[in-house]
Amino acid sequence: MSVFEKNPVLKAVFDFSAEDTARAEDMKREKIVSLMEEGRAVLLGNPNHKNVKPVLVGGGARVKVNANIGTSPLECSPEAEFKKLKIAEESGADTVMDLSIGGDLDAIRTRMLSMTRLPVGTVPIYAVAKRYADKGRKPEDIDMSEVFEEMEKQGEQGVDFMTVHTGIDLKGAYYGDKCGRTLGIVSRGGSMLARWMLKNGRENPLLTDFDKILNIALKYNITLSLGDGLRPGALSDAGDAAQWQEVINLGRQAGEAAARGVQCMIEGPGHVSLDLVEAQIKGIKSLTGGAPLYILGPLVIDNSPGYDHISGAIGAAAAVRAGADFLCYLTPAEHLTLPDENDVKQGVMASRIAAAAGEAAMGRKSALNIQKKMSQARQKLDWEAMKEAAVDPSEIDRRRKTHKDKKECAMCGEFCSVKLQH
Repeated sequence: MSVFEKNPVLKAVFDFSAEDTARAEDMKREKIVSLMEEGRAVLLGNPNHKNVKPVLVGGGARVKVNANIGTSPLECSPEAEFKKLKIAEESGADTVMDLSIGGDLDAIRTRMLSMTRLPVGTVPIYAVAKRYADKGRKPEDIDMSEVFEEMEKQGEQGVDFMTVHTGIDLKGAYYGDKCGRTLGIVSRGGSMLARWMLKNGRENPLLTDFDKILNIALKYNITLSLGDGLRPGALSDAGDAAQWQEVINLGRQAGEAAARGVQCMIEGPGHVSLDLVEAQIKGIKSLTGGAPLYILGPLVIDNSPGYDHISGAIGAAAAVRAGADFLCYLTPAEHLTLPDENDVKQGVMASRIAAAAGEAAMGRKSALNIQKKMSQARQKLDWEAMKEAAVDPSEIDRRRKTHKDKKECAMCGEFCSVKLQH
């Protein structure tokens, strides 16, 4: 039975977008279908998200970039988040995730879905946890049936992909919380579930009732982003028993999802020293059957607050070369506060540069061609051609505004090495 027979909603999304997707990825339609059949690529797009522009992730497609936005209890301005959504789009993000935990979450989410054609992701347990917190109750009080109900509601609203922490089990929660980690559990959703399991002495219902999640995902073509609730939050925690215990579970679940025709991605590590990035990425890919890998960073040092987008971009470039498919941006605000509008742009640009660096290192034709185009434009001092090749064309105009009438740049002026060759 083909993936389209198992998942007719995915077939409808693919039929609608196949021509545009094939052109954008420079892939034949048949190749894309084959990748989805193998579970190595996913097509993000819920038909209930009106006018969504489906996005292909994995399988050798162009590496995509996600931007996280959303309110917090300490800084809750939905209008500010809507502006960040537009900036993320303008900066070249391929998807956005609404991670709001402050304000009217349904209103924020539905407004974002109506504002953008980009696929929108969420973490449904956040909405449930917020309802409990608003009543003065703790994560361990959550009735987990409400998480499944929240997933159903958000699928109906049009959410395209969802992070669900289905791989963290009771043993992994114990490892992460009790077994000598420097920073314990740093995933927000992972920590909620670990607390629920450890306080109640029960297994993770998102793991034991995974079939319920598959049923919901199949109904709306929600791509499941199987969350890394036990990702390392410190270099010293990378590659420990807790992390790999979860990855093994995620690999099994990826196989179960594929058998049902449900699309899924795997979420990857947080903090990993540069020398271990390749082994981490290849290890996760191997244990999860080559499913698309969606990574946060990885940050290659721990002590870069204010510059974590740089630390993360270094790790992301190495990760792309090793096989990562989808980059979740980091901004200068990471670990400090909510990102502002400029942080969002800086985060998207850093991840796009990391993707380009990784793809060029892999020798991908499209990546090498754009680098050559830039070099040829520089050799001719052709600023318009440089803008066509640049990651951020607006930055060229901004930097040259005081000497835009000059052929050369202001670094060397008349002593420009390129000009002297002409």
